[in-house]
Parts: sequence; structure tokens; C-alpha cells
Amino acid sequence: MTAAPHVPVMLAEVLDALAPADGGLYLDGTFGAGGYARAILDAADCRVIAIDRDPDAVAAGASVVAHYGERLTLVQGRFSNMAQLAVAAGVSQVQGVALDLGVSSMQLDQARRGFSFAADGPLDMRMGQAGESAADVVNSRGQEELADIIYQFGDERRSRAVARAIVRARGIAPIERTMMLANIVAKVIGRGAGRAHPATRTFQALRIFVNSEIDELRQGLRAAERLLAPQGWLAVVSFHSLEDREVKQFLAERAGLQPSPSRHRPPDSDQSPVTFHLPRRGAAKPTAAEIAANPRARSARLRVAQRTALTILDGEAAA
Repeated sequence: MTAAPHVPVMLAEVLDALAPADGGLYLDGTFGAGGYARAILDAADCRVIAIDRDPDAVAAGASVVAHYGERLTLVQGRFSNMAQLAVAAGVSQVQGVALDLGVSSMQLDQARRGFSFAADGPLDMRMGQAGESAADVVNSRGQEELADIIYQFGDERRSRAVARAIVRARGIAPIERTMMLANIVAKVIGRGAGRAHPATRTFQALRIFVNSEIDELRQGLRAAERLLAPQGWLAVVSFHSLEDREVKQFLAERAGLQPSPSRHRPPDSDQSPVTFHLPRRGAAKPTAAEIAANPRARSARLRVAQRTALTILDGEAAA
């Protein structure tokens, strides 16, 4: 099977939201193959700081940096640390932040990274290529904890049955390959015509857990809140409901749109300061044409927000 080329999802919509301007400073928190960063730099005579936690992506991006020279700074790190990384690059505020969440096409297409069961590979899934792997998790965690991980991060209704099957199988031999795990899950879930592979939710759950993606997202949104200049734009592309829910709830809270617990209760004095304005309440979706050209875009959702002029002091809006 030929690997699909990397295509930045909802690129036109993200570029339209950020509206790059000459002299501006922008941050691409999920560099990947550089699609968003390239588009921003091509749209205006501006500067981009790009971040990726994957050392392979940073190494592969050297040619992109060479092309744009001093206009592009590419660093390895987590986007949750974007404020510190920006300061290290000599920047205290930016006019736009773009985040393309989840696993990249390049990572999915490399069997050795273990993100996918499309081809057999080591059960790894570590974006930063360090720390606990997916194989470590499935071979060491107790049955109840495994079930909780698979349910919480994969929304797999049969998580307990899957966890039992994993524990049973690893008692015979360690689960170290992607296809081995996929086959174990498939025997439990079964496969219906036209449905996604039965192991999809379990693989998603393990990937999110191994990479602490939800905590990373929560911290990254707060970091963007602090780094964005007044009137700066935040554009976040997510690919499953768990991510999108986090972004939606954060922006609703920061825009002062959270409903009061009771209409008879006075406004909560502890309500978060209004740091974002939402130009639209819902998420934008990819066009039918983009989905036809790039099926991986099907589940994408884009949420956009503009930073208000309110200054965040230390300790504020940290929850």
C-alpha cells in the first residue's frame, strides 16, 4: 500500500482565521510536515515559531527551515510549553497560534512508530520517542486500569471485555506488535460490514494515554491564552470528540458563555475572566471536496477564537 501524502487539514480555513500579516509573529504548535507553517510564511512577510515533540519531524523540517531562513524557528518540544519556548526564541507575544491535534499522517504511515495496524510494527505510539510505550502499558497495567483507559480515551463500550482479552493473551506471550493487539481486540468486538476496524478505539485510547494528549491539550490552550497578543487568533483542529469537547469547553468558559447553575443564583464571582471572543459558537467542518480529496479530514473540526485585551496575571485562569 502506498502511503498517502501529507495534506494539512482545513488549511484554507486555518489560514483565513489567522489572517497572517506582514511583520506578524505566529506559532505553529504542531509542525508535522510543516504544512501550516509554510502556508503562513507564504501568505505574508512574517515570522513563525514552530514546535513538534517528535524528533523525526524536527529533523525532517531542516530543509523547510533552510528555505525560509530566519523567518522560521523550529524547535523540539511540547506545545504545552509554547510560552517558554517562544521566550527562548526571543518572542513574548504572537498574533496567532495554530494547533493540529492528534497523530500526524507521517507517524501513521510509518509502521515502525506503532500508531496504526494498517501494517505490522512494534507497539510503540510515543510521539516524542521517549518514556512508556503502548506495549509497556498493555503488558503492565491491571485489567481494571486497562478497561478504564480504553473506555475513557477510546469511548469503547466493550472496554472491560477487551481488557480481559488483553490480560489473557499477555499471560501466554507479551503483546509487542500492532497486529497482535489488533487481532486480540477484533476477536472480542467482531467486525461488521462498513464499520471501522474494531481495534480503532482501543488504539486511539492507548495513543492518547501514552502521550498524555488531553493534559497536553489543556495546558496548551492555557499557554496560548497567555502568549496571544490582544486581537490575536487561536485556531485548533481536532479529530475526535474527546479533543473537540476540551477545546469547546475551554473556549466557552473563557468567552463567558458557560451557563449559570441556576437562574436564581447570582453570577459566580469566581468565573474566569473573559479572554476570548468567539466569532462563531460551533465548530467548522471540512468541505465535501476536501473530504473526497483527503479522507483523513472527515472527522476534523476547527474552532477559532480571538484574544481579548484582558491581561492574565499569574494564578488567573489556571483551572
